[in-house]
Amino acid sequence: MATTNPVTATQQLIDSFNQAGKTPSATENIQDRFLKLLVTQMKNQDPLNPMDNAQVTTQLAQISTVSGVEKLNQTMTSMSSALLAAQSVQATGLIGHSVLASGNAMLLHSGAAVGGVQLSQPADQVTITVRGSNGEALKTIVMGAQDAGVRTFGWDGSTDAGGRATDGAYTFEVNAVQGGKKVDAQGLGVGLVQSVSLGGSELQLNTIGLGGVAVSQVKQIF
Repeated sequence: MATTNPVTATQQLIDSFNQAGKTPSATENIQDRFLKLLVTQMKNQDPLNPMDNAQVTTQLAQISTVSGVEKLNQTMTSMSSALLAAQSVQATGLIGHSVLASGNAMLLHSGAAVGGVQLSQPADQVTITVRGSNGEALKTIVMGAQDAGVRTFGWDGSTDAGGRATDGAYTFEVNAVQGGKKVDAQGLGVGLVQSVSLGGSELQLNTIGLGGVAVSQVKQIF
């Protein structure tokens, strides 16, 4: 009687499992099909040329591995969803608070605004230039020497021309030097958190001033 090579047949079953979407029912189905195929093969094997036990053992282990990996993936997916849900509930506590994150926007309210800068290394001079809606320079803020890391600054709305800026949205630029050489400096804007939402695989804070901000990008919370 003609027989089927269990090694080749098993690989075909595994390939069909991968194409089937890797569902639990698909896992159970491939295991049943493999065992039926193996039993049939053993019943019809040539006594003078029996099946290779090592190959059969390898295929049994491969079938178990496929099933185990699929169950592990399902468990990890469930844990990830539960973790995101828990983080989402905790993140609602940020609503109404301001966060410092990557950006160059600042909001002047009641004569006060806050911004920040992240320095890759110490600088002997850090200067902030506040700009209006048309890009015009309104105020130069000299922060002086600063260590590496996150630093914040304030603006009271005063301008270099001696006037006062009205409440609203403004932008700023950062210039940092050390020994006459430019230092890598990233502007950090402030946004007021209004709501929290799931943005892909990470929580997203919806803010006034910075728009959507991933939780991992937040440097400080006020």
